[in-house]
Amino acid sequence: MRSAAWYGGNDRDSYIHRAWMRRGNPDTAFTGKQPQIAIVNTASELTPCNAHLNEVAQSVKDGIWAAGGVPYNLPMISPGETNVRPTAMLYRNIAAMATEELIRANPVDGVVLLGGCDKTIPALLMGAASVNLPAIVISGGPMLNGTFRGNILGCGTDVWKFSEDVRAGKMSQEDFNASEKSMIRSKGHCNTMGTASTMGSMAEALGMTLPGLAGTPAPDSRLLEMSHLSGRRIVEMVYEDLKPSDVMTRGSFVNAIVALAAIGGSTNAVVHLLAIAGRVGVDLTLDDFDEIGSHIPLLVNLQPAGKFLMEDLFRAGGLRAVLKEVEASLDHQAINVTGKPLVDSLKNVEIFDENVISRLATPLQKDAGIAILYGNLAPLGAVIKPAAASPALLKHRGPAVVFESIEDFHSRIDDPNLDVTKDSVLVLRGCGPKGYPGMPEVSNMAIPKKLLEQGITDLVRICDGRMSGTAYGTVVLHVAPEAAAGGPLGLIKNGDMIILDVEARSISIDISDAELASRVLPASTSEAFAAPARGWERLYIDHVQQAHLGADLDFLLGKSGAPIPRESH
Repeated sequence: MRSAAWYGGNDRDSYIHRAWMRRGNPDTAFTGKQPQIAIVNTASELTPCNAHLNEVAQSVKDGIWAAGGVPYNLPMISPGETNVRPTAMLYRNIAAMATEELIRANPVDGVVLLGGCDKTIPALLMGAASVNLPAIVISGGPMLNGTFRGNILGCGTDVWKFSEDVRAGKMSQEDFNASEKSMIRSKGHCNTMGTASTMGSMAEALGMTLPGLAGTPAPDSRLLEMSHLSGRRIVEMVYEDLKPSDVMTRGSFVNAIVALAAIGGSTNAVVHLLAIAGRVGVDLTLDDFDEIGSHIPLLVNLQPAGKFLMEDLFRAGGLRAVLKEVEASLDHQAINVTGKPLVDSLKNVEIFDENVISRLATPLQKDAGIAILYGNLAPLGAVIKPAAASPALLKHRGPAVVFESIEDFHSRIDDPNLDVTKDSVLVLRGCGPKGYPGMPEVSNMAIPKKLLEQGITDLVRICDGRMSGTAYGTVVLHVAPEAAAGGPLGLIKNGDMIILDVEARSISIDISDAELASRVLPASTSEAFAAPARGWERLYIDHVQQAHLGADLDFLLGKSGAPIPRESH
């Protein structure tokens, strides 16, 4: 065992390590033969989605002890999506770095990764992949279905809908405030197919969870059962030396992309999967999402692309039932943490409600996977989710209405004198990895109030930031390079004609190359992108890569393994 370098022997340093860790543990915990397992735990009361993970960790501990291992809780940085400013995405990489460094620095033979909120599962996978010790993921699970006045209430998605209804005069402020008490019904993360649900599903599709774990509701006792079994399994994985690099192969990422399309998952999965692949050493590109996933049909009828919620998906058969329908598109060699092919876990699954999970022959949408766009507006690529867009806007030509920042947008969007029509294209810049910094979820810009009052509910919107996985609309996002990195998005002027053609995979400004080359970034925009003098933000801005590469830090790519560090005494 790797941990024997700390606890083995009879010298002074071994004495120190054992003495301080004994704390009631028996002698058998320190023989050098029992796997020492870190439970990397993102529980935090300031991350509401993960607030219940200490309870989950206890079941994991029981499983580890039962299998002959020795468990230790390792609290980890927990960037919560709902509270952290300026954006949780700014802290994904520092959480990944802390995960990597603390696993490597401690007497650890294997790790259990406990996450739930949007950034925690990606961060944990990135960090663990770079250390490459045996690892298994447990996602904290979605909350139960909410209801408001007899109607199903989707966490996140209905916030966007209700807020637009208030601005359009269709819903009172009093009703809006009253719905707030019904939105979060139980412990767990968003119950829509938002980023948290998506990344829990991606963890299973990548092979990093026990089969059937993804989407288990947080209050469901079966989550604790699966957590106990995961604790048992990680001990076995240590003995087998089954590592993330063995599980997360090229074929595993193929399976994740297929799953992403079939479930109508969040566009945020694109940037996270790219970052995870960069840590494992798998050559994954934006184009892979289009080539592998764009022609996969949408089978899951969940908000924001559909009607139901995660609790319904779980009772209808869960992720495995979806994967069974698209099995022909999966990589049959890719394994999961059982050490067996992922497809082996699909043999006896069924669909129990075809209103929630459609058959492959009768999909909700054909060719619904994420599409990647290129053009003079996005030379390095941009992302759109057709399943969440208005079909009539997937081919569109209209004049740009430009906003320099999210503050500029908020200050002017409801100005009755704003020169905007149903044909306009809203352009928001300064929201990329460097420009905000951290790439916030602001791309699904609100529709101008005067257009909402006319019954218009969607416009083409373009941004170098991200949007919530719970959001919907015809939104072109992750535009690369971003404006702050000198991308053409920073050169658009009000009135420029923007041409979107999703079928042709194109997004462009209708001006000549010479005209585009002659433009310079406005002075006000350049000043807004000035880097802070110190701290994490400065390090992040200096080293963050663009969205098409996963927005990881350039010096964190790849893995350093788990060598035994130098002695501390």
